[in-house]
Amino acid sequence: MSAVSLSIKNVSWKAHRSKDLVLDDISLSVKAGQVLGVVGANGAGKSTLLRMIYRFNRPTTGTVEIDGDDIWSLPPRAVARKVAAVLQEQPTDFALSVREIVALGRTPFRAGLVVGSARDSAIIDATLDGIGLRPLAHRPFGTLSGGERQRVMVARALAQQPGLLVLDEPTNHLDIRHQLEVIALIRHLDMTIVVSLHDLNMAASVCDQILLLDKGRSACVGHPDKVLTEQSVSNAFSVDAHLEELSPSSQSHFTYHLPS
Repeated sequence: MSAVSLSIKNVSWKAHRSKDLVLDDISLSVKAGQVLGVVGANGAGKSTLLRMIYRFNRPTTGTVEIDGDDIWSLPPRAVARKVAAVLQEQPTDFALSVREIVALGRTPFRAGLVVGSARDSAIIDATLDGIGLRPLAHRPFGTLSGGERQRVMVARALAQQPGLLVLDEPTNHLDIRHQLEVIALIRHLDMTIVVSLHDLNMAASVCDQILLLDKGRSACVGHPDKVLTEQSVSNAFSVDAHLEELSPSSQSHFTYHLPS
């Protein structure tokens, strides 16, 4: 599957029977192969937006389009072949092995109860190798650490070979090395990626575009240098944000303080 374009047009969402919008009039476009970072304070609407992109929540207003097609006009299986998601929630069927969990990524390409093909098996093995999970392939999922489980869920999504990959806080529970590995993977995957991140410095380093959400609305969207300013970050997170330059790398880096 090659990378797909993503277009979000005037999207709003509220819970059933609620009068209050969780998201209000969000619009943006992501070119095929780009990385969009979604950032904002807790409760800003990040996970809600991601749920609409992977076709879990239907927009109250507006559309989410992949390569020009409204995802709610397509059959669920067709969307599942194009969009994969790695969520903060993890499966509860701990009896499955790592390989069996990763193999679930091939489900949208199978007919009924047909056993996976030789091509499916090759894709699963390549995915396990690519993310360094081959030594754990036959371990029960329930025996893994939180960080190892997160890597398995990333591998399951990659085995799906989607054109669009949605990642909800993918570095949670990971140690520093595996955080860096996931970020390196994001940079080099041949697919469009939407990722929510708490670490603004990480978001600035890996994303082509940033959407800054503030209380369900788009505070700003665009290049990280445009969006992640001291003023915008201070306003959205209710902190005093300072953009500094690291030495000797000369990279920009945010530090934060509580308002005095």
